[in-house]
Amino acid sequence: MRQIRQSRKLRNVRYDVRGPILVEAQRLESEGHRILKLNIGNTAPFGFEAPAAIVADMVHHLPDSQGYADSRGIYEARTAVMNYYQSRGLRDVRVDDVFIGNGVSELISMVLQAFVDDGNEILVPAPDYPLWTGAITLAGGTAVHYRCDEDDDWNPDLADIEAKITENTHALVIINPNNPTGAVYSEETVKGLVDIARRHDLVVMADEIYEKILFEDAVHHHAATYAGSDVLCLTFSGLSKAYRVCGYRAGWVMISGPKELAADFIEGLTLIANMRMCANVPAQHAIQTALGGYQSVEELIGPGGRYYEQAMLAHRLLNEIPGVSSVKPRGALYCFPRLDPEVYPIEDDEAFVIDLLRAKKLLVTHGTGFNWPDPDHFRLVTLPAVDVLEEAIGRIADFLAVRR
Repeated sequence: MRQIRQSRKLRNVRYDVRGPILVEAQRLESEGHRILKLNIGNTAPFGFEAPAAIVADMVHHLPDSQGYADSRGIYEARTAVMNYYQSRGLRDVRVDDVFIGNGVSELISMVLQAFVDDGNEILVPAPDYPLWTGAITLAGGTAVHYRCDEDDDWNPDLADIEAKITENTHALVIINPNNPTGAVYSEETVKGLVDIARRHDLVVMADEIYEKILFEDAVHHHAATYAGSDVLCLTFSGLSKAYRVCGYRAGWVMISGPKELAADFIEGLTLIANMRMCANVPAQHAIQTALGGYQSVEELIGPGGRYYEQAMLAHRLLNEIPGVSSVKPRGALYCFPRLDPEVYPIEDDEAFVIDLLRAKKLLVTHGTGFNWPDPDHFRLVTLPAVDVLEEAIGRIADFLAVRR
């Protein structure tokens, strides 16, 4: 009998956040080991719960959620998203500009399938959230990675972006606040990114899922605000992180700018939305309640709040390890520390994190898994409680001590 093989379309597709390192963690678990998983920003395992009003609203609407909905999303959810952006100055947003999906991840894939032709190039930050690169590749395009500058608080290198634009470049991806670095871009930086898109007739794809998780004086600036009426901007966001409902899979993409020039693309996106019938209906009922109610995330991001205290602790403890440096996160749920190559001459960072996993039963993600070009970083999720984080980073310090 012939062997059944995976599609050739997957040949260059990677998603190392859940790749070989997770397979090895699962093998160790099957042997009876307890693994502390700091590889995925999944809030529930670390004791974060959804606001009670969101759960109650979902339960209340379950009897009304048994059939398919509009493929673009239920009207109440799309209206709530529209109102959210209008309240932030984007007054031209209409209900028909919003598509609801099973989280931002599904919507990224849907948008890229509708947008990318074979050979198209899409500018993506390095490091990136690897779904972007994987989904671009799967759609037949090429992800061209522009460098974010660690010495400049992980801000995008605008000159590097300009240098990498070719006649095949069609879009610019912005991840702000950034996963994995924790950077939050200034108004000047966001304007600069959008101006590049304007000068080169690029579509902006703004991944803003962490927009409400900001520390200290950080301010989030919507790319769509500066895109105006002449740059098509697709803004992705959702409930997973700020509202602690990763498993509900409730996200959206909002289309702004010269929509009349994008009618053909929007028709294609609608076709793909129709093909998957609709996003899960119960979670869509949570969107209106979440966006319109009390924003409990505020309790988590200030001094004394768990998101804040854990991020600051992780930053401090990582920097206390000889040969390790970590830029202070200004938002999101991660640190992306650097291992000085002079102290730790790592050639294969995936092998490094697997060695760490086997030795210390601690799972992190290697930096090249986020399309960073050098094997000298890893990403640490800052969701565990303070005492667990102290223990986890202590294990990392102990592991590194024998490698110096």
